[in-house]
Amino acid sequence: MGEIHKKETGEEHQIEAADREKTRMEGRILGICISEQRGTQKHEIKEADMIEGWGIKGDAHGGNWHRQVSLLSCEKIEEFRAEGADVAFGAFGENLIVEGFDLRKLPVGTRFSIGDVLLELTQIGKECHSHCEIYQRMGDCIMPREGVFTEVITGGHIKVGDTVRMIAPQKDRPFTAAVITLSDKGAAGQREDQSGPKIVQMLTESGYDVKETLLLADDRAALERQLIRLADQRQLNVIFTTGGTGFSMRDVTPEATIAVCDRMANGIAEAIRNYSLSITPRAMFSRAVSGIRKHTLIINLPGSPKAVKEALEFLLPHLGHGLGVLRGSEGECAR
Repeated sequence: MGEIHKKETGEEHQIEAADREKTRMEGRILGICISEQRGTQKHEIKEADMIEGWGIKGDAHGGNWHRQVSLLSCEKIEEFRAEGADVAFGAFGENLIVEGFDLRKLPVGTRFSIGDVLLELTQIGKECHSHCEIYQRMGDCIMPREGVFTEVITGGHIKVGDTVRMIAPQKDRPFTAAVITLSDKGAAGQREDQSGPKIVQMLTESGYDVKETLLLADDRAALERQLIRLADQRQLNVIFTTGGTGFSMRDVTPEATIAVCDRMANGIAEAIRNYSLSITPRAMFSRAVSGIRKHTLIINLPGSPKAVKEALEFLLPHLGHGLGVLRGSEGECAR
């Protein structure tokens, strides 16, 4: 059974590699769109200044966050128009309309070089909170599934017609991470979160690139939504949760984790629990789990700063190998 699974996995990797080879390395800007105020439709401009760490000069969606510049494939817009939609460039809220790439198939971390400008892909698609005018009219909108978002790594000037060169992510790039603290009192401002910052500190010191930190109440549905978003749209390598793994009726972190995972990896949770038992017998009351959603590892950690520190001191020296295998940048252990 193991050999069959290994063969199928190998074939899947070959197919993915072939798909990557077919992906064009160059494209072209066909449109640039901005809106000076949020909530208003974007309009076309012929050229623009990209501001490092911010976005497009004059665009209301610029800022110190991971969705500074949005891109949409012209081919996808044309397919949508062929279904009868009369949509102009900018109608979907996109900043750059490019040809030559199937953007949604590119991995997060891909970079785009446009002259001196350098963009890095940070998110695939987005959650649609309220259906837009296009959806109301057509019963569909392509931006939530086809649009991608980038950060401006290097600023400069761009114009319509510029060549866009794609740069694949480096295999030895740092692992990306998110940290989610689950605490009713913390979310209500009644207790300072010390565990989340401790995880961030230890991850950063170990060379991880921490992309997001969140403080949530102990709400299963909210946690599931964030785990799905961080795994599917942001494609992070690992998500750490802290809190919500005990016996209280509000402790639902394990249930949320199990609900979103494709495969469980409970050897990690069991190893942490066994190690913690050598420090305190109360570790037996932990219900923490660990699992995998697509290419993202999700690990439940304890809620106390002391227990978090102990768990990570045990885990981090070994975690890189598993993440490397999951990302495809490291081979399996020899048999």
